[in-house]
Amino acid sequence: MPSLSDIKKRIDVLKKAINKYRYFYHVLDKLDIPESALDSLKHELKTLEDEYPQFITSDSPTQRVAGKPLPFFEKVGHKFPMMSLEDVFSEQEFLDWIKRIQKLVGSEKLEFFCELKMDGFAVSLIYENGLLKEGSTRGDGKVGENVTQNLRTVESVPIKLEMYEKFPTSNIEQTIEKLISRGILEVRGEVYITKKSFEDLNRQQKKKGLETYANVRNIAAGSVRQLDPKITASRKLSFMAYDLVADASQTNHQEEHAICRALGFPADKLSVLCHSSKEIFDFREKVKKLRDNLPFQIDGVVVNVNNNKTFNNLGVAGKAPRGAVAFKFPAQEVTTQVEGIIVQVGRTGALTPVAVLKPVNVGGVTVSRATLHNGEEIERLGIKIGDTVIVRRAGDVIPEITKVFTQLRSGKEKKFIMPQKCPICESRVQKKSGEVILKCVNLKCPARKREDLYHFVSRKAFNIVGLGPKIIDRLLDEGLIQDAADIFLLKEGDLAALDRFGEKSSQKIIKSIQDHKKISLSKFIYALGILHVGEETAIDLSKKFSSLTDFKKSSIADFQKIPNIGDVVARSIFTWLSGIRNQRFLDKLEKAGIIIERQEKHKNQKLEGLSFVFTGELENLSRTKAQEKVRGLGGDVSESVSSKTSFVVAGENPGSKYEKAKKLGIKILNKKEFLEKIK
Repeated sequence: MPSLSDIKKRIDVLKKAINKYRYFYHVLDKLDIPESALDSLKHELKTLEDEYPQFITSDSPTQRVAGKPLPFFEKVGHKFPMMSLEDVFSEQEFLDWIKRIQKLVGSEKLEFFCELKMDGFAVSLIYENGLLKEGSTRGDGKVGENVTQNLRTVESVPIKLEMYEKFPTSNIEQTIEKLISRGILEVRGEVYITKKSFEDLNRQQKKKGLETYANVRNIAAGSVRQLDPKITASRKLSFMAYDLVADASQTNHQEEHAICRALGFPADKLSVLCHSSKEIFDFREKVKKLRDNLPFQIDGVVVNVNNNKTFNNLGVAGKAPRGAVAFKFPAQEVTTQVEGIIVQVGRTGALTPVAVLKPVNVGGVTVSRATLHNGEEIERLGIKIGDTVIVRRAGDVIPEITKVFTQLRSGKEKKFIMPQKCPICESRVQKKSGEVILKCVNLKCPARKREDLYHFVSRKAFNIVGLGPKIIDRLLDEGLIQDAADIFLLKEGDLAALDRFGEKSSQKIIKSIQDHKKISLSKFIYALGILHVGEETAIDLSKKFSSLTDFKKSSIADFQKIPNIGDVVARSIFTWLSGIRNQRFLDKLEKAGIIIERQEKHKNQKLEGLSFVFTGELENLSRTKAQEKVRGLGGDVSESVSSKTSFVVAGENPGSKYEKAKKLGIKILNKKEFLEKIK
């Protein structure tokens, strides 16, 4: 039987180990042991503390969620005000800010520390003798609320400070050690919720029949200000440090970030020291490209005068320091008015309502249309023609309306009802049981025909360069083509006779068409536009069937045997191939000279059984070509990283797939290593 002394030693060792692994996970984004093993260590500590409560201390990892719900929050005064930042949105506004502060510092050469501007909730953490004593909100900048119990539940907030890294300058290291052992140290940062946790939380809300949360900042703020810390803990919040309020012999903001990391706080890994406006613009552009792939939301970058003495001398203007600015991205959510609602018909016959907007700049792009998805979405939003709305655009996603301001209505707004007939061919529309989308049932509907043709010539299908939607529309309107097979029967004279089509442009288009008569089976199947058959499914089908003839003769059972193809997809493929109209279309393509290239297996199948995921840009090598190389050598390509992934190939500006691969311990290849693999 172990003595009490041994038990205490074991508890101390466990606490130290768990805190160390917390640092590895939250600060370094790596974990030397499986998560299940870390959970096991925590369980052992909890068991020992339950049995020997005399050894429970406030800095124990088990005490993150402790105490009863509070009746209210106490007010806390900030020794140094928590200021907000001035916002600038354009390069010119930023240059104006530089000009203003340069006048104040004279001939001094300025350098700037740039970091991400998190979309979260600012808090202050005060440590006394290395232990978390107080956590508070920003409030009005001078007085905030005491939310210590809630901030203790955030895993990435250290309860006890330790030095995890050494410093090149010994005076900083010595000062920090003194502050930890006997002194007060304040760290400020942002509490936030990751995109994944936000989605999980909203999924749970939907299951419970509750209203979903609107945005990540509101949920972070609301979670920190919960009177019950158990609710805060359930939200899976994170913390990122951005400032150190303590005299640790630091001379600049860059050192403060390094000190925060050394003490076990996550800090921005993309942050960088810049010496010119151009370097800052380049950094902002780089971050802008990475934005959608980051695990958390950001709305710009923060630019600080790096030298602390200069920063302090610049003083304050209103509620913002002169020495820092928030260089925001163009707004991704803005307000505008709905001028009308039209209905588009897709290649599957789906009717999609589209809001015609008063043109507005969203995310740096002028937007005049936004998808409304379907009739049920119109009812959910309660949208009317004439309404003032919030329109959102993220990355390359089609703009959408997220909110209607019913309180701004004048009474002249008009209700919109989805049509009962196709707006193009006036055929009846129907909605299948269990579905929300209305569809035109006329297979010969001109709108469906146009969308089919756009898909057929697209990059991932026949890839006929120069034959875009406008030219296809013209060919249809002039009666020169009725279906995709007619494209391959066109002659130069057919095009040259049309207005605005010269002899050279006609020759160029016809040559492009003829050059693309040869095609792989997978791309051919994808080009057919069969319902539920995307690029990956087409590749799976091409691996199973050696020729188009074999593909056409297959049964539902044959399709069901193929990995990744379920009953619904198998039935959709079989139904399409059984249609007399589609059979005639395939025969017509064959007569037009389409050649399906025989997909012989590469003799070298050295990548068989291996799965690759690509992220970032590979210089002088397109992702499509890289994926084809992998498949040619027997490997598989996936769009998402999982424990089954063999390699992640990372180019310039990799996204969240890169971070996930690191966490899962998956081998990451750069371009050079990848090319070696596929030699």
